[in-house]
Amino acid sequence: MKGTLSLKIIQEKVKNCKKCDLCTSRKNAVPGKGNHNADIVFIGEAPGKNEDECGEPFIGTAGKKLNDALKNAGLERSDVYITNIVKCRPPKNRIPNDVEKMMCSDYLENELSIIKPKIICLLGNTSYHSILGGNEISKNHGKFVSKDDYLYFISFHPAAIIYNQKLEKVFKNDIKKLVDELKKLKTKSGDWNKNTAKKVLHEWH
Repeated sequence: MKGTLSLKIIQEKVKNCKKCDLCTSRKNAVPGKGNHNADIVFIGEAPGKNEDECGEPFIGTAGKKLNDALKNAGLERSDVYITNIVKCRPPKNRIPNDVEKMMCSDYLENELSIIKPKIICLLGNTSYHSILGGNEISKNHGKFVSKDDYLYFISFHPAAIIYNQKLEKVFKNDIKKLVDELKKLKTKSGDWNKNTAKKVLHEWH
């Protein structure tokens, strides 16, 4: 209950946030949404047009692609938590700048510290670069990375599928790998710990 209340506080702060200039162009700020006890948290880039209009993350075409990949892997949207690096839509869907990302960083850090996910899935280059300093997602998708007591999994942003249909199978395979590995390791260990994370990294390197 405490975690739920804390997330509600974060959501209200996001909705009323005026830390950067995006508050002047947005229709709605978009806080994270989903299962507050999720084993997996997905982090995207920023809200798009549909999300800006409705105030919820991943509800447009990209969201449907993510839902399909989750279903293919044996999960439902209600099993996971979904958020973004930046909580407001940048004008014309441009990439968020460093100031915007920094102003939103506390919200994301608090979301993760409350939920304590077993794996954080970084969707797309902006998420990957912002959190792990990584680039070239086409070469690094499908990999696990451990940092600051979190285990991360890297994949494409589902919006990329809209422009490159060949990525749909790749994306679904990535998400299935993520979910299958989580299930397998939870069965082996009964719970998640740092040793489990090390096993994952060892097996996939």
